[in-house]
Amino acid sequence: MTEGLYIGGRWVEPLSTARIDVISPYTEQVIGTVPDASREDVDRAVAAAREAFDRGPWPRLTLDERIAAMKRFTAHLAEREAEIALAVTEEMGCPITLSKTMQAMGPRLMLDAFIDAAPQVQWSQVRPGAMGTSLITREPVGVVAAVVPWNAPLLVASLKLGPALLSGCTVVLKTSPETPLSARFYADAAEAAGLPAGVLNIVSADRESSEYLISHRGVDKVSFTGSTAAGRRIAEVCGRDLRRVTLELGGKSAAVVLDDADFDIVLPQIRALSLRNSGQVCSNKTRIVVPRSRKKELVDRVVDMLESLHVGDPKDAVTDIGPLVAQRQRTMVERYIGVGRDEGARLVTGGGRPADLEHGWFVQPTLFTDVTPDMTIAREEIFGPVLSVLEYDTVDEAIDIANATDYGLSGSVFASDVGRALEVARGMRTGTVELNGNVVGFQSPVGGFKTSGIGREAGVEGFEAYVEIKSYGIGADYAARLSAP
Repeated sequence: MTEGLYIGGRWVEPLSTARIDVISPYTEQVIGTVPDASREDVDRAVAAAREAFDRGPWPRLTLDERIAAMKRFTAHLAEREAEIALAVTEEMGCPITLSKTMQAMGPRLMLDAFIDAAPQVQWSQVRPGAMGTSLITREPVGVVAAVVPWNAPLLVASLKLGPALLSGCTVVLKTSPETPLSARFYADAAEAAGLPAGVLNIVSADRESSEYLISHRGVDKVSFTGSTAAGRRIAEVCGRDLRRVTLELGGKSAAVVLDDADFDIVLPQIRALSLRNSGQVCSNKTRIVVPRSRKKELVDRVVDMLESLHVGDPKDAVTDIGPLVAQRQRTMVERYIGVGRDEGARLVTGGGRPADLEHGWFVQPTLFTDVTPDMTIAREEIFGPVLSVLEYDTVDEAIDIANATDYGLSGSVFASDVGRALEVARGMRTGTVELNGNVVGFQSPVGGFKTSGIGREAGVEGFEAYVEIKSYGIGADYAARLSAP
C-alpha cells in the first residue's frame, strides 16, 4: 500500500522522492511504503494548518459545533475498528486480541472521553475584583505539531487530537516511521466528519524532517510521546523559541506487592499490565517488588505464567506475545538481557529467541531475580517482555526501591488492605498508581514525574496543554450582561 501526504483536506503528492518502507515485524517483509516528507512538504502541512487556524472557520465555531464534528469523527472510527486493529497488528506486531481493544476501540473511547469532558472546562469566567472586573478565557493555543510513537499510534494520537481539536486548534500529525499506514483511518475520519481543510494534516517523516517540524516557526505547540532521549532533544529545540511543549516519555514502573497481597489477584495483573503489547508499553510494570518472605512463591508462579504464554503470529487470536517492532528493538532488548546476566542478576526463564519460529523479531518472555536497585535492568527502560524481581524487608524499603529510578510514570500496589495500599502509593513518585490492578480510566489525567515527562494528558486536565489563558478588562455593566442567565 502507498499513500501520499494528507495536507489541506486531501491526499497530495509529496515533493520529496524519498520513501519509508514499512516492514512487518512478523514476516520481516515490506508491507507498504509511504513518503518521507521533505522540509518543503512539512512547510506545506504547517502552512495549511496555519491558514486553517488564522483564517478558517474551525477556531471560530462554537464548542457545540466542534463537539458535533468530533462525534462524526468517532462514529466513523467505530465503523472501522476491525480494519484498524488488523492494520496496527500488521504494522507493529501487537497481538490481535489486544489490538481490538487498545489499538482500535481505545482511540475512539479516548476521543469520546474528551467529548464528554469538553463542556466541563471553564472556557470563560467573569471575575470581579477590587481593581476592576476581568473576563478570563481559555483560547486555542494555535497550530499543534503532534508527534506520536509506534507502539500505540492511534491511541496516542487521540490523546492529542481530542483536546487540541475540541479547543479549536489545528494539527499537523507526524506519524512514526514504523506505523504510518494506520494514520489513513484518521484522514478518512476527518473527511467523514467534515473537518474544514487544514484542520488535520498528516505527514510521515524520519528524523531530519521531524526535527524541522518541531522547530517550525509556524508551529505554536509541540506534543510528543516517545523516548526520554528524544524528549530531551525536543525540549531543547522548543526551549530555544519558548515554544509550548508537552512530553510524555519513558517509564520504569514498579509493582509493589505487600505482604498481605492475594497472589490470585497479583498474577493476572502482572500478565495484563507488565507484558502488554509484548512489553512495549511505557507504563508496563516491569519491576516486581516483593517481600523477601514471599519471593519464592511469587517467582514460582510468575515463571509458570510466563512459560504458559503463547508466542507467535500476532494475527492469531491465541497469541499472547508477538514480535518486537523492529530488528533494532530486538537487538536492544537482547543487549539488556546480556547486561543483566553480566551484572549478576539470575535469569530464571526466557532470555533467548523462540526456537520454533523461523522468522519474526521475537524475544522469549524473560524473568530475572536477585536484581538490585542499582543494576542497569532495574533502572533503564528495556521496552520488551523482560521482568525483574526485587525483594525488600520493610515497606519503607519497598517505596525507596520503587522510587530508585530517574523515571516516574506509573506504578501498582497490591494489598488486601486497600487503605494500606493507598498509603504506600502516596509515597511513590509517579503520575499514576493502580491499586490491585484497578487502572485509571480515560477520564483521568496521565503523565510523569521526573524524566517521564512534562505536563498531563487525558481528562479535563488534558485540555490545559492546548489553550492559552487570556484576561480581558471589562466594565461592570458588560460583566453583568455576560453573567446574566
